[in-house]
Amino acid sequence: MGCESCSNGGGIPNGCRNNGACGVSGCNKLDVFDWLSGMELPMGQKAFDVMEIRFKNDRKLFYRNVNHLELHVGDVVAVESSPGHDIGVVSLTGELVRMQLKRRDVKDNHELKKIIRVARQEDIEKWQEARMLEQDTMMKARDIARGLELVMKISDVEYQGDKGKATFYYTAEGRVDFRELIRKLADSFKVRIEMRQIGMRQEAGRLGGIGSCGRELCCSTWYTDFRSVSTSAARYQQLALNPQKLAGQCGKLKCCLNYELDQYLDAVKEFPSNNIKLETQVGRAHHFKTDIFKRLVYYIYEDQHGVGPVPLSVENVNRIIAMNKEGKKPEGLSDFQVEVVREEPLYANVVGQDSLTRFDTTKKRSKRRKGGNNKNRRRPAKK
Repeated sequence: MGCESCSNGGGIPNGCRNNGACGVSGCNKLDVFDWLSGMELPMGQKAFDVMEIRFKNDRKLFYRNVNHLELHVGDVVAVESSPGHDIGVVSLTGELVRMQLKRRDVKDNHELKKIIRVARQEDIEKWQEARMLEQDTMMKARDIARGLELVMKISDVEYQGDKGKATFYYTAEGRVDFRELIRKLADSFKVRIEMRQIGMRQEAGRLGGIGSCGRELCCSTWYTDFRSVSTSAARYQQLALNPQKLAGQCGKLKCCLNYELDQYLDAVKEFPSNNIKLETQVGRAHHFKTDIFKRLVYYIYEDQHGVGPVPLSVENVNRIIAMNKEGKKPEGLSDFQVEVVREEPLYANVVGQDSLTRFDTTKKRSKRRKGGNNKNRRRPAKK
């Protein structure tokens, strides 16, 4: 997923030569490309002393480098926490962090915590031991919550770098009284317990997975702005309102329904309303369907008249509507019809893989036995 030399060998990669600012640390989890890394600062200006530190999954926080340590993307550092310290990985440095602070509405003041030091070997070993405990801790915590009959799902556990605190991420439909759960978790694991509720989309982003498009989930790789998605987005894009196809792994509507919605809204403005009916001398026609890409609108007569849906261009539809407003009726829609050319698919079925019944036919068994060719066998002697 990324060049290992970005975080090793002094932070100078062998391939991209971007001085460790490629942002690809191996897991490709919400990485940021530092496009300001190669720019020199003006005379007398010091480098920005705030850095972005990444922890487990998509959790990122900003810390101040008060000790002026020479850090690069991918370095493991120990940072302040409450209580104790935590271990994280440097994900972004330089002037781009200043822009990230404004984007996330984080104030650059004394409330920012500090970077203590570069992580020592014993810090890294303790951090790795804590990461090894997270899976077993989550499974035991689920059993405890099930025993208390709490309507909640513990989806992830994150230990602090010094093993002094464990954060339990959970999802729930309503309010959960987990005071008894916290006491039992503290007695079982002997650490400080913190419960943090997250949404269904955030849970999918933390767990990750492969979407129906065949790619890794957007929420686990780059998408952080979880906007509300409604079924109107599917209607504008003329998608079938099938919950099984429109829902993602989180059980909510897919976030990608909003990606092209603005373009569809701009294109639909040029089309007439679907409620407008066209008056002709043959009869009244109403809207059947719209092809936004080909800029075609299909109309069908109310009394059919033996004619199927008639394709009309947007300009011709507006022309007929203008005629109806003046009290005029065209002879029929066939005078304004657009010829639609059907394009044949650019592939050929040469091996029969496109047949849906290719697995229904059974192969004929060979009459030959394991002994070999029947011609070479001896025939029984005639009596």
